[in-house]
Amino acid sequence: MTTGSETTRHAAGAGRTMDLQTIVIRYGFLALLAGLIAFFAASTDGFVSPQSAVFIFQSVAITGILALGVTATLVIGGFDLSIGSVATSAMMAAAYVMVVLEQNAFVAVVVCLLIGAVVGLINGFLIVYMRVPDLLATLGMMFLLVGLQRIPTEGRSIATGMTMPDGSVAEGTFSSAFLALGRHRFDFFLPNLLPVSVVILIVLALLIWFFLEYTRFGRMMYAVGSNERAAELAGAPVKAYKIWAYVISGIFASIGGILLAARLGRGDIASGNNLLLDSVAAALIGFAVLGAAKPNAFGTAVGALFVGVLLQGLTMMNAPYYTQDFVKGGVLVVALVFTFALSNRGKR
Repeated sequence: MTTGSETTRHAAGAGRTMDLQTIVIRYGFLALLAGLIAFFAASTDGFVSPQSAVFIFQSVAITGILALGVTATLVIGGFDLSIGSVATSAMMAAAYVMVVLEQNAFVAVVVCLLIGAVVGLINGFLIVYMRVPDLLATLGMMFLLVGLQRIPTEGRSIATGMTMPDGSVAEGTFSSAFLALGRHRFDFFLPNLLPVSVVILIVLALLIWFFLEYTRFGRMMYAVGSNERAAELAGAPVKAYKIWAYVISGIFASIGGILLAARLGRGDIASGNNLLLDSVAAALIGFAVLGAAKPNAFGTAVGALFVGVLLQGLTMMNAPYYTQDFVKGGVLVVALVFTFALSNRGKR
């Protein structure tokens, strides 16, 4: 026969187990990030240095901005595979407008943002009205853009003084104001430590966090992703929310492309090869941050930082480049399985 004291002990033990499980779910990934930083700091010379921090910040900024766009589509239950090609197209467009067409930075930025918005609108239209599955629609758009961005220069990178297919020489240049978006750094505890692109990432992350968590529009986007049919029966304009998610994704991808062009000072198609994988990894890792088990802006930003730290550490350890995607994929799988397994156990 079970006594009252035994029942109390069992309840207390279960409570301690649940408390420990809750702590692991909420803070396990942050502890993993801290452990990763400590490991690279101990095993590589120069990892804890201003120069290394700048490299991490620069990679985190562009990856994080694209990942925030992916997050917007994940919120409504969709997915955008075209973000990497949108960013690369924006980079090439910015270079073409300034170097070939000899326009100013403002025109280049507006053109890039329009490209992102239009691509997002087309993606949304295909998915919502043509009922093309999101993965197929955005995959098709990805291949379309990969081919389209090569046509004006016949696959050449765009830089001042390049020879165009018709034999003319491109004499335009990147304006100093535009290049500052990707190269200027602010003093932050140390001189020239914080790139402008990181400040832009922080601002955008705060904006989309507030938008998703504290506005009716953002909360309805979560409702659409959670139960589209219920949201529709409640009178929500589900189609509009879904289209807007892809427009947001396209605009964020184009911002990432603008910053990449500003950092490189040229339009280089090959430089955007890993943008899709890194940004998707950051957005999905965000599910594991603080045990959210859902797409969220804060988790995505932390995921981008994790990817940046991981890649910088592997690079400084002279790990072969072809192993980096394998390591990223392994970490992503472990993080998601760990988080969802613990979350599901906690719901029982």
